[in-house]
Amino acid sequence: MKVEQLFTGCLAEMAYYIESNGEAAIVDPLRETEPYLRMAEADGAKIKYIFLTHFHADFVSGQYDLAQKTGAKIVFGPTATAEYDIYEGTDNEVFPLGDGKITLIHTPGHTMESSSYLITDKDGNTPCILTGDALFIGDVGRPDLAVKQGTLTEADLAGFLFDSLRNKIMKLPDDIIVYPNHGAGSACGKNMSSETFDTLGNQKKTNYALRADMTKEEFIDEVTTGLKPPPQYFPNNVRMNKSINISIDEVLHKGSTPIDAATFKEMSEQKDILVIDTRAKETYYEEGTVPGAWYIGVDGNFAPWVGAIVSDINQKIIFLADDELRVNEIVTRFSRVGYDNTLGYLKGGLAEWKTQGYEIDKIGSVSAAKFIDMLAEGKIEKPVDVRKESEYLSEHVVGVENFPLDFIHSNFAEIDPSKEYFLHCASGYRSLIAASIFKANGVEKVTDVRGGFEDIKETKAPLTDYVCPTTLL
Repeated sequence: MKVEQLFTGCLAEMAYYIESNGEAAIVDPLRETEPYLRMAEADGAKIKYIFLTHFHADFVSGQYDLAQKTGAKIVFGPTATAEYDIYEGTDNEVFPLGDGKITLIHTPGHTMESSSYLITDKDGNTPCILTGDALFIGDVGRPDLAVKQGTLTEADLAGFLFDSLRNKIMKLPDDIIVYPNHGAGSACGKNMSSETFDTLGNQKKTNYALRADMTKEEFIDEVTTGLKPPPQYFPNNVRMNKSINISIDEVLHKGSTPIDAATFKEMSEQKDILVIDTRAKETYYEEGTVPGAWYIGVDGNFAPWVGAIVSDINQKIIFLADDELRVNEIVTRFSRVGYDNTLGYLKGGLAEWKTQGYEIDKIGSVSAAKFIDMLAEGKIEKPVDVRKESEYLSEHVVGVENFPLDFIHSNFAEIDPSKEYFLHCASGYRSLIAASIFKANGVEKVTDVRGGFEDIKETKAPLTDYVCPTTLL
């Protein structure tokens, strides 16, 4: 029995392809369908089931389109309801697959329909369990994302999760492999490991939430403490995952439309259209961009940042790309978090824009060493760290204030457009996003610190490892 983990780094998400004797199952598929169709075709297999561990909040899953193309049965756990046809599985229900079988184990807590899938091979062995967001490597799923279901509180959900882990998952053999749905970088947990699988036995030893002598009250307190508000797009993705959406093929067709420079300029000046520059940081620095464009580089954590800072899920978007061969990939990444209203890209790129003699915008930049020297000489008016508050509190440059990118829109009233701002993050990706939004919102004097805090730490900058939170007042 083949069990293949399919890791998508941008989302820190793991889907699964399972095949046995000509029959295949997909677990937690991404929006795009082609990769799964190709895998099944290569194995000469028919996709029989599409299993979902729960209704995902951090990405739009592709079960509906995949089922339309394959005739596969969409399976959710108990209590799940959707606009499309699903099979509502029951606890311990067995689904035959080729020479093996897959058993649904209802593990509520992250959400109420949350379920894990136990794999059994032809010899009756159970080599692995797919735990979705119930159990991660080093962590467990946060219990606050489904609190709007009736009168349930996050404490109620945490209690259900405690019971699911203790009474179902932890009773399995220690040598069973745990395959979760997410890893480090996902907002679906607090402190996930960068490892993407582990034995259950090792998790019992190392995962704080599986401590043998932990009481239910301790567990509830532990998993509900320190939760930050989820990204604003999460509720939209849950809603989309329960609905019938525009097909991924239609999204790709519309989003990959080439737009000539004159038309692109006209569209970019419309208030209801957002321009996003997806190119490499170095290219963006050197060449500049279309006036008013936001920078969100496709080679970083693109989709989560689109979801975090583009507040309208139906936002009309046009974009710049480094390579026209990557246009479909970029549109796909937008669609993974539900941004289906991409209208096309700048044909010929910024080179064509410049050929037409159109104006460009540029973000200033300085090296980390230059930034620290200027800071010491009192030449910087507004030094700003756009990392998360937890990163900032862990260690930051003395005299630099915190303005997290995550909350840039809700806090933007604190920004004075007449001042000059120098922005940095950890490595230079988030600060460039923030700088582009500052610029697009009328802050003319904004400079990005190249290399961010990683390079700053290589200088003799004075650092502090803890302060009370500060804001740009």
